[in-house]
Amino acid sequence: MTAARTRDLVDDAVRRRTAVLCFNVITLEHAEGIVAGLERAGSAGLLQVSENAVRYREGRAGPLLAACHELAVSASVPVGLHLDHLQDARLLSEGVASASQYGVTSLMVDAAHLDYAQNVATTAAVTRSAHAVDLWVEAELGEVGGKDGAHAPGARTDPDEAAAFVAATGVDGLAVAIGSSHAMTSATARLDLDLLARLCAAVPVPLVLHGSSGVPPEALQDAVRTGIRKINVGTALNAALTAQVRLALAADGRLTDPRRYLAPAREAVAAVVAASCATIDAA
Repeated sequence: MTAARTRDLVDDAVRRRTAVLCFNVITLEHAEGIVAGLERAGSAGLLQVSENAVRYREGRAGPLLAACHELAVSASVPVGLHLDHLQDARLLSEGVASASQYGVTSLMVDAAHLDYAQNVATTAAVTRSAHAVDLWVEAELGEVGGKDGAHAPGARTDPDEAAAFVAATGVDGLAVAIGSSHAMTSATARLDLDLLARLCAAVPVPLVLHGSSGVPPEALQDAVRTGIRKINVGTALNAALTAQVRLALAADGRLTDPRRYLAPAREAVAAVVAASCATIDAA
């Protein structure tokens, strides 16, 4: 199977009134576990590599993207590749330029830390260059909480401003702040579904939910029913992976073979992915 295009997966989610799941990749075990979980669930999905993950690899995105592409191509279900939360101008430029080499079909330009006018200008410029090479472009308005810098936990996206932002930038999808927050390790976030409904009515492009690890499953289903069409998942994968590594090392203080603790960690990632797919399928 060839790798899927983000545009096609999102368009399909819009037609079916569901959401495509997009999973953060930091290590090869993340990517392998994500694809295994998608195959187990029989669901399409996206592998996403963030700017933070590229920084962890000392600025070299190519090897991880190449591995993700190979996994996507060999998967038995449609899997696409997305670049997430890109702020650095160099990475944005490189991401657009090298997208076809690594099978990347979408990116998120994250200029939400800038003031509104600068966010519009930066996002519009990136969108023009990305559209020239047929990339689907996501942006953010409302500063979803939980990240370093200007991302404020109490921020909310204004529907009128969101509609104006999309018209001015030409983006294909918009991440909105409706109560979720990045890096939450407990599912206690409360989504503002009334605000989401108003955003859906005002904004002509698919809406994206970040910080889903902190949202209870029932609330995620409500968000999909209300109109969320792409959902990012990250922290839940890290929590599951790390928990299994801790268990394995605690059980055997002499353990040195990384395969002995990374194999159950990879399986834990797959289980979270399959469960996430089941949650969305039930919406």
